[in-house]
Amino acid sequence: MTLDRLPPLNAVRAFEAAARLGSYVAAAQALHVTQPAIGRHVKILEDWLGVRLLDRSPRGVSLTQEGAYYYQSASEALKMLAHAGQVVSRRVPERWLRILCVPAFASRWLTPRIGALKALRPELKIAIEPNATFTSVDARQADLAIAYGLPGELSGVHEVLIRPEVFAVCSPAFRATLPLALTVADLPGCKLIHVDSGGWWSSWFAAQGVRQCVKADTSHVSNDIVLNLAKAGHGIALATEVLVADELAAGSLVRCVAQGVPLESYQVLTPTPAPGEDALWFMAWLRENLRGDFPNAAC
Repeated sequence: MTLDRLPPLNAVRAFEAAARLGSYVAAAQALHVTQPAIGRHVKILEDWLGVRLLDRSPRGVSLTQEGAYYYQSASEALKMLAHAGQVVSRRVPERWLRILCVPAFASRWLTPRIGALKALRPELKIAIEPNATFTSVDARQADLAIAYGLPGELSGVHEVLIRPEVFAVCSPAFRATLPLALTVADLPGCKLIHVDSGGWWSSWFAAQGVRQCVKADTSHVSNDIVLNLAKAGHGIALATEVLVADELAAGSLVRCVAQGVPLESYQVLTPTPAPGEDALWFMAWLRENLRGDFPNAAC
């Protein structure tokens, strides 16, 4: 098609707005023109094409079969023109994906993969905010959140990702100071490192069939701190493979006992309104990679 066979642009814009918004009144408001002007432009386009594009009724307008086909192409063409104008005028708006995340997951699993993630969408900027205490996410704070918790503890749960096994770890040097035939029942008498007042260890013992109420003398809040202390030989910490896969492979951390048990799960929280396209894309990437890395932990 030559340029002299292109339809009048103003007529296309009027038709696209009317079809998208469902009425001439709404289209007129969106384009800052009068309602009769929208009607005239649509009639010009229909005459130019030789087909009827819209059917009018007291409730608004609806697309004819030909109009539905033409609307899809016209809408995409206008979007391409708008994007091209932003690019050449250097006015492409920055796109940020703001992620609220539990600290250890952010530093140990997510951050090392950001380079590979950004290679898939180079134009997308990513901001990760570590936070150890959130239970919900507000749209003013982030586009989504990655939390670790039990069912019912968290608000706005969009998806449960994985539920990994929890087990006890320490440094090889610290393990050498413990009895060779160490059991779960022996662990309460050992030096335990805590992220809370003792509740996580108590829950872990209960899930293993050991009735033991553990009280912490020091709480470090973040699993990242606790696991670094364990690696430095200061005691025994609870961990998941998500957090310590690299240390286990390198031998800087070892499992104290063979037993482990699933407790909490990693969950995606979303605010109101519904997540945008970039957030949905990231969540699909997150799900695929987490379940690919830890297939045995899938819920």
